[in-house]
Amino acid sequence: MRDGKLTAAGALPFAQDPSVMMPQARVRVLRYDGIKMETGKRLNITKERTFCGPLPKVIQDVHLLISSMLREFQFLGPDGTFQIVPEYPEFAWFEGLVNAVTHRDYSFRGNYIRISMFDDCLEITSPGKLPNIVTLDNMRTTRYSRNPRIARTLIEFGWVRELNEDVQRIYGEMQRMLLHDPTFSEPDGVRVQLTLENNIVARTARRREALEDKLPKGALSKLNEYELAAIRLAFASGRVTTKELAEEIDKGSTLCSKVLRGLVKKSLLEWHGTSPNDPRQYYSLTE
Repeated sequence: MRDGKLTAAGALPFAQDPSVMMPQARVRVLRYDGIKMETGKRLNITKERTFCGPLPKVIQDVHLLISSMLREFQFLGPDGTFQIVPEYPEFAWFEGLVNAVTHRDYSFRGNYIRISMFDDCLEITSPGKLPNIVTLDNMRTTRYSRNPRIARTLIEFGWVRELNEDVQRIYGEMQRMLLHDPTFSEPDGVRVQLTLENNIVARTARRREALEDKLPKGALSKLNEYELAAIRLAFASGRVTTKELAEEIDKGSTLCSKVLRGLVKKSLLEWHGTSPNDPRQYYSLTE
């Protein structure tokens, strides 16, 4: 309270609906079909939700929605075992959300926090420039909060620490899951954007389908290192060539060709081509 009036720092965490007084105090989540936003007749939004309310409840509700929309990726690890990893480490996207809610510029009217989910990345955009002395170059090491009272309130919920500590850990979590580093940018100089890439090219989205289910029971355990690599490539990309296998296992084309032909004899792969010299020939998992 200030002079008998509720301040923004008081309204945002505790008012039933701060957006009544501050229309910009909203979080909008959009899921797109594809890797970019389309408009008009090609509009590709598949899910859209806007969240208003006290910040702690908004954070919880957005967390639940994003968790429900994230995919899992399945792949065959180097040890031959099947592994499942989430699309993004939870800490990375959740901290991105919390930081946006905590440190955005609430005096910036006419815009709101936007979370955009594409097939290949997740973007969290927060209105306003980086605060005070924080820059894109020093944000991993420089501490500053634009909204210290809001930050203090969310600290009590256990969601906020120091700004740069959260940012530093986002980098660490992405690296731990072998993903590209997060990207922070200031599009148009009036907003801050965090982009997380899910590396969809290097992973295989199979939520209801496992590699083990594509092969005869016990077949994986009988394969050697090179055969496993070939099967994994065929599963991940839908096809595998001699050149691709050679690059994957760092061996010559003669050996790789022998490995692939051997898998055909085992009825695990199918060969596709018009002749042994067909430059477009490839192998796929046996249906």
